[in-house]
Amino acid sequence: MTAGWHPQHDIELVAGTPAGGGQDRPARALLQVLAAEGLIDVPARLVNIPGRGGGNAWDHLARHPGNPHVVAINSPTLITNRQLGVSDFDDRALTPLATLYTEYIAFLVRADSAIADAAGLLAGLRDPAAVTIAMATARGNINHMALAQLARHAGADPRALQLHVFDSARHAVADLLDGKAEVAAITVVSAAPELAAGRLRALAVSAPQRLGDLYAGTPAWKELGVDCVIGTWRGVIGAAGLDAEQVVWWENALGRAAASAAWQAELRRQYWLDSWAGAAASRDLLERERGTLAHLLSDLGLCA
Repeated sequence: MTAGWHPQHDIELVAGTPAGGGQDRPARALLQVLAAEGLIDVPARLVNIPGRGGGNAWDHLARHPGNPHVVAINSPTLITNRQLGVSDFDDRALTPLATLYTEYIAFLVRADSAIADAAGLLAGLRDPAAVTIAMATARGNINHMALAQLARHAGADPRALQLHVFDSARHAVADLLDGKAEVAAITVVSAAPELAAGRLRALAVSAPQRLGDLYAGTPAWKELGVDCVIGTWRGVIGAAGLDAEQVVWWENALGRAAASAAWQAELRRQYWLDSWAGAAASRDLLERERGTLAHLLSDLGLCA
């Protein structure tokens, strides 16, 4: 590690979802890698503070200005919570430390569905009220935005989409299998058991390229000429007022963790695509995403 500041006491990594949730999974994996690679020499613990799409966790982080020992997993809801009126907290008060990966969306049907392929889904979405879609975890999230892009491509109004919205992607899978929904739009790893068992078929993914393993034969929307490359990025963010040495320590530790064989194996296991960026590039990402996400939410008629 670099000379200069280093942690003086216990580190607290905050995840804004319960155990097994979208922010919890990278937090647990990251803590394991940081410890296994010898990148921290103080105790580090995971603290789950679920609620408001991660908002409760970031509110907790905001109550520790200048404290580099409390950091949190971030995701697009860091920005969209304010745009949706869920929170009035401005994420620009916090200190981006790194971006780790992006998790993409799979569009799935039952194995016996009459929707044969991605083109069949687009054809059905010409009348969005006629296709019932199960998704997680909230209206206005990245899954919803991806569906809006598909509806627009099909020439339909995305505000007319017929959605069953669940707190968990696993509940959306159950809804699809039970025949209550015709399509599911969920994170790719969430459907892995049913894909492996042949109970579901993947029509397309929102990644910039094909994914491996169970999704090796599934096209990306991009290769089909559909403008739907969108996913949930996740990284680590610190409290307000961290100084340059503290940011450098975290950036170096996280960079070495992200380059490790153990982390790269976790990326493959979870179907996460590496999108590593350091502190300055992560701040730039948040600024770019602020405009992009506002536009997509406006298209859904959801901006506060």
